[in-house]
Amino acid sequence: MKNTGMIAAVEIDAVKEKYGEPAEMLQAGGFPVYHYVTDSGNLYILHSGPGEISAAAGTQALISEFHVSLITNFGVVGGLSEEMSKVRLCIVDKVVHYQFDTSEVDHCEPGLYLNEYPTIYMPADRNLLARAKQMYPDLKPVICASGDKFVGSVQEKTKIHEQFHADICEMESAGIVKTANRNKVPCVLIKMVADSITGGEKEYFSAFDESSRKALDVLDTLIQSL
Repeated sequence: MKNTGMIAAVEIDAVKEKYGEPAEMLQAGGFPVYHYVTDSGNLYILHSGPGEISAAAGTQALISEFHVSLITNFGVVGGLSEEMSKVRLCIVDKVVHYQFDTSEVDHCEPGLYLNEYPTIYMPADRNLLARAKQMYPDLKPVICASGDKFVGSVQEKTKIHEQFHADICEMESAGIVKTANRNKVPCVLIKMVADSITGGEKEYFSAFDESSRKALDVLDTLIQSL
């Protein structure tokens, strides 16, 4: 039976709404884990809370404790360009940890994990991206800027977009992708833009619930097809 892991940072209400009561509640790495039995196998959904450290720790817990063969994630994000209009569905092609910066000691560009990746971009699984695009042709592959900060201002969003060529920003993908890659476990991340480049906290919260549900619906359909 296939074991699939999912990281739910702050969108856990969408999980409860979609899947209902779990078969059992578990713990892994200090995190609550919702265990569901689906047609495609066991689904372990770990509620990590926000931030890169928790997302990375949660991802490792799913891999180590439940031996999952796939790591998935869904969530709401901020758009960094005019193109990424409000409530736009996307799939993470690659992620840059834009707050990781060792340039003062090694002269590397910000975001580069020296000796781990050839560029600042950490890739998600290409086969899963192709599968998702086949199922959802309008699903946009994006570069995700990931860091431990909610970015609301137009000025800061524009700066991140211009420096890292990123389309969206959020707070967990770098931890998830880096940990999954290190363990050689494929990962796929479905995101929905809640706040546009000119939006901020108010737009984010007004679109949060709907955006969470839509992203999870797409991710669930993809999981069930594998």
